Amino acid sequence: MRLLGEGVPFVSGIDTPEIGSHAKCIKERKLALIAKGRLKELLTEKGVVLSGSVDKTASHRPLVNIYRTNGEEIGKKLLEEGFARTWNAKRPDDWCE
Repeated sequence: MRLLGEGVPFVSGIDTPEIGSHAKCIKERKLALIAKGRLKELLTEKGVVLSGSVDKTASHRPLVNIYRTNGEEIGKKLLEEGFARTWNAKRPDDWCE
C-alpha cells in the first residue's frame, strides 16, 4: 500500500524509504525497516480507519489515508517524526544522501 499522508493520488502525498531489493543503498534499507516498525506500532492501535482508492498502475496498490481515533492521519504523523518525506512527482527522493 502507499500512504498518502492526506495527499491526493498522483498529485501529492508522502514518500517513505524503500525496503529490501528496492532500496538504493544500505542506509535507505535501514531507514525503511525503522519506518516500517513505527508504522506497525501505529497500526496496532485500536480504532484505526483506512480510506482511499486503488492505484491505476499494473500493481493496483491501495492508496490510503489511515486515521487514528483522535483524527490524526498516520502518514502525516510519519512525516512529523521524520519517517517519511513529502512526495513530489518531479523530484525523485533519495534516501541515500
